[in-house]
Amino acid sequence: MQITKIRKQGGASVVTLPTETLKALALRLGDALQVEVFDHGLLLKPLHGERRRYSVKELLEGLSEMDVQSLSTETTWVRNGAPRGREIG
Repeated sequence: MQITKIRKQGGASVVTLPTETLKALALRLGDALQVEVFDHGLLLKPLHGERRRYSVKELLEGLSEMDVQSLSTETTWVRNGAPRGREIG
């Protein structure tokens, strides 16, 4: 059994997971965990394989031609503006 403490970091309460636990569950920093609360207990479940990739077709599915035109108009400044960071111009 491993013991960890709840600590404050910024405006959040944080629980640290020991390296051995991360290795045993094949978890990495940034991985998502599902949090379930029940009868004064807490259950964390890794969401392995739950992340789905979508094609452009799937993302645009259900949009009308008017929606696409509106989106194009609203984002003109992005396509026509000068680079502001490290993006390739």
